[in-house]
Amino acid sequence: MTDEHYMNLALGLAKQGEGQTGANPLVGAVVVKDGQVVGMGAHLKYGEAHAEVHAIQMAGRHAEGAEIYVTLEPCSHYGKTPPCAELVIRSGLKRVVVAAEDPNPLVSGRGIGMLKEAGIEVTSGVLKEQAEELNEKFMHFMRTGLPYVTLKAAVSLDGKTATTTGDSKWITSEEARMDAHKYRRNHQSILVGVGTIKADDPSLTCRLPGTANQPVRVILDTNLTIPLHAKVIHDNEAPTWIYTTSKADPDTIRYLEDKGVQVNVLDSGSISVKAVLQHLAANGITSVYVEGGSTIHASFVNEGLYQQIIFYLAPKLIGGLHSPSAISGEGFQSMKDVPLLQFTTISKIGRDLKLAAKPIKE
Repeated sequence: MTDEHYMNLALGLAKQGEGQTGANPLVGAVVVKDGQVVGMGAHLKYGEAHAEVHAIQMAGRHAEGAEIYVTLEPCSHYGKTPPCAELVIRSGLKRVVVAAEDPNPLVSGRGIGMLKEAGIEVTSGVLKEQAEELNEKFMHFMRTGLPYVTLKAAVSLDGKTATTTGDSKWITSEEARMDAHKYRRNHQSILVGVGTIKADDPSLTCRLPGTANQPVRVILDTNLTIPLHAKVIHDNEAPTWIYTTSKADPDTIRYLEDKGVQVNVLDSGSISVKAVLQHLAANGITSVYVEGGSTIHASFVNEGLYQQIIFYLAPKLIGGLHSPSAISGEGFQSMKDVPLLQFTTISKIGRDLKLAAKPIKE
């Protein structure tokens, strides 16, 4: 069997932890000796043992003189668990095959360096592209210091998100709506504007069975006018963070904090989405799923602060000059300024189309 074969197996294992590892990357590991798989493992939950630990424990005494295939460079620092690189060395493995190097400055290259210094043969870059794509949120966060942002909208064939009266239930099919919950599960937070709370009073939780961690509910509310009966304030199903400004009423802030809501007051009189992303990053949030209306989407698009767009396109024609669209605001003035994206997937879900696109890197 080839290195690619075993690394593919490790990548499949890594995917099992999707939506459960929090800020940590998805990692899979496979121990092979004399052409036989003797150990397998994945990082399945934030704060628990890493993939290498599970795979080496399964291999037991067979780990000595074996090879290990791991989708991300073994860690070299003490975090919630001891360094995996040290475990690999102690276990007597003779060769380590790595898909992608860890961009975390605490690790980057150090894990591989430790292994080489111990006399272990290291091969890196096997299925690197697939491994980096699997952990694109983690990679982006480590390289930029900002969360990975996905913009999502459900629109009619003519680009509308609601009728002229604001009725939006439901534009897309049940199948499309459940597919969207997969993205809620694999992002650490869901972001909307207060207008969405006022219009729909949503729970903003993932309804898929087996969801280990509900995403943080992030609400942008410049004047702190959120209805005090809103579900996100009272249901205790997930953490709720509100971003507001100095315009907010202090009594309302106290009421919300007494209910367990985290109220973050920005210094300026308006909300900057970049400032929100910076604050989220500083508090350990590495990914944001933006479901929040045309004005919120426009803020992210205008500042180029998004890495992926998911549109669910329903075969309906809503029409109407004043029916809201997916992205509002003034828009771009010239076509040369309009950002160009590339479609990554186009698929049919129920009666709808799902379009996924990413900005083209210059």
